[in-house]
Amino acid sequence: MKNTLQPGLTFQFKFEVPPTKTVPHLYPESEMFRQMPEVLATGFMVGLMEWACLEALRPHLDWPDEQSLGVLVNFSHLAATPPGLTVTVDVKLDRIDGRRLSFSVTAHDGIDKIAEGTHQRVVIDRERFNAKVAEKSRATGA
Repeated sequence: MKNTLQPGLTFQFKFEVPPTKTVPHLYPESEMFRQMPEVLATGFMVGLMEWACLEALRPHLDWPDEQSLGVLVNFSHLAATPPGLTVTVDVKLDRIDGRRLSFSVTAHDGIDKIAEGTHQRVVIDRERFNAKVAEKSRATGA
């Protein structure tokens, strides 16, 4: 982590919701999901909030050798968002505890606040992490 990574860091990220990020597309293998409303899926919303945190962090990490993985999500999904609306995600880095980073995150679709909550990420060394995953795969025969 670079010394520029400090609590108080803020970032804003915008994303126009395409039809492919709606509930019927979350797990196309599920007949139940395919029958549900065409609104931003909570699973994709969580990914969007993580993406916004990653974008906030990238200039402050030795990317791509140093990366960040999500380890805790605590978001409320407050309102439905149909495709075509732009979601604005606001991120604030609240705390740094070693390699663990804690964020406050909110999202708005131009009409409603659609999400709010907290997110934690851990900074990793990509090479070391990938070596551990490869070892785990070998041990399980995957």
